[in-house]
Amino acid sequence: MSKNIKIPILSFFSGGGFLDMGFEQAGFEIIWTNEFDKTFAQLHAAGITSWRKSRGNHIKAEIFNTKSIIDITTDEIITEAFPNGIPNLFGIIGGPPCQDFSMNGNMKGFNGDRGKLTVIYLDKILELMPTFFVMENVTGLIKRNETKVYLQNILKKVEIEYFIDYKKLNSLDFGVPQFRERVFFIGIKKMHINKKYINQNIIGNWFPFPINQTYQNAASRYKWGKSEKFGQNLTKPKDLPIELCVESCLVKPNQLKSIPNANEFFNLYKSENELKLINEGETNRPSFKRLHRFKYSPTACYGNNEVHLHPYQNRRLSVREVLRIQGVPDTYVLPPEIPLSKKFKMIGNGVPVPLAREVAMSTRNFIYSIETNI
Repeated sequence: MSKNIKIPILSFFSGGGFLDMGFEQAGFEIIWTNEFDKTFAQLHAAGITSWRKSRGNHIKAEIFNTKSIIDITTDEIITEAFPNGIPNLFGIIGGPPCQDFSMNGNMKGFNGDRGKLTVIYLDKILELMPTFFVMENVTGLIKRNETKVYLQNILKKVEIEYFIDYKKLNSLDFGVPQFRERVFFIGIKKMHINKKYINQNIIGNWFPFPINQTYQNAASRYKWGKSEKFGQNLTKPKDLPIELCVESCLVKPNQLKSIPNANEFFNLYKSENELKLINEGETNRPSFKRLHRFKYSPTACYGNNEVHLHPYQNRRLSVREVLRIQGVPDTYVLPPEIPLSKKFKMIGNGVPVPLAREVAMSTRNFIYSIETNI
């Protein structure tokens, strides 16, 4: 197999396409997408199209299917994705809705409406039988014993056909200024791997999950900015990479109108005097968390899609700034007419693009190693 071949990918729960972007950057081809939320589908089409255009790819993006995964039949997917027949090599990627597993969510687990979608996603994998699959979710999926045991029982059915490995990864360790831990599951179809390769390589923790030596263990590795009174002049701690700091994502006041989506932020209902009492770096509050310019951000949005306060301006972060915290390039542009609440929800649900790209590169390299050993 040539490393230049673009392996086709089916994307479920596509959202704004952040996971898809990472896989496209790694050399895969997204040939089919699915997103039930119609507004997210609009945002996806606009953002991915503008991003592709900046890369010289003028293929307009669109969500191919906007039905719930519950209602999509396997025949329907095959007809839409593979009009010329199912290829020998293709993959499936997706991050089923995670609120039922989030440690800050409702904790309903697999009994919740969203938690059940993880089961259906794995069922779809067994129906379509891709060469490989990737599933992303919150770490709560493997932290709670009850949920972990249930998941292991579900995966037993999948493991009849697939070798499966998983690992918790933090976007901060991959150059993203955000502490965001996610668990990634990788599955490789057993029938696609010869016995010699299995005996030599598929033992224990067998998948080569990415490691970025530059930023590994970043949360404990560096001296981060500490909470300070609002409005102070601060100096970046020595040896702290600026790209891991919120400061690298902030839009300068004179750029608010010139950078797309930079002038879009929620109005505040607290007075300016009240807001000034909130320290820079005071993120342990239940609401109105203010970021520190020389520290990473917690998850991009929190609670009911509340957006963090700017470190040293009396406003919340803008759409562009939150996109940057998710590692999304400025060439990804969202239409101004879509409500801010939908934009922030979509952005907050996404996988940081650099992390997605690293997982995709590891997947591509592993598939290549298998293909050359067949």
